[in-house]
Amino acid sequence: MNEQNYEQHFQLIVAAGESRTKSMLAIEAAREGRFEDAQRLLNEASDVHVQAHDLQMEMLRKEAEGDPVTVNIIAVHAQDHLTMATLIEDIATEQIETYRRLKALEEQFSEYMRTR
Repeated sequence: MNEQNYEQHFQLIVAAGESRTKSMLAIEAAREGRFEDAQRLLNEASDVHVQAHDLQMEMLRKEAEGDPVTVNIIAVHAQDHLTMATLIEDIATEQIETYRRLKALEEQFSEYMRTR
């Protein structure tokens, strides 16, 4: 694998890792009831995820043009990071909504208990 391919794979690992971290922080913020922070972090995760996806698409383009990308453990690791970032971002979106609904139900229950 040439140096440029290594560079692209490591950039993909970094971007996907950052996206995953921001998604996890978004879930944590939602769990703590900080929904604006959660949404901001999820948006940031999405932005970085797009960068990672663009790196992957560049490699796919090269492959399609006849400039194959060598598959080794670094390439596999990079793709694994992107897959996990994608999955965590999807889960974070759902988890944040679940925490929002839970918070609303808690508030309704508290209101109900105050009026009894």
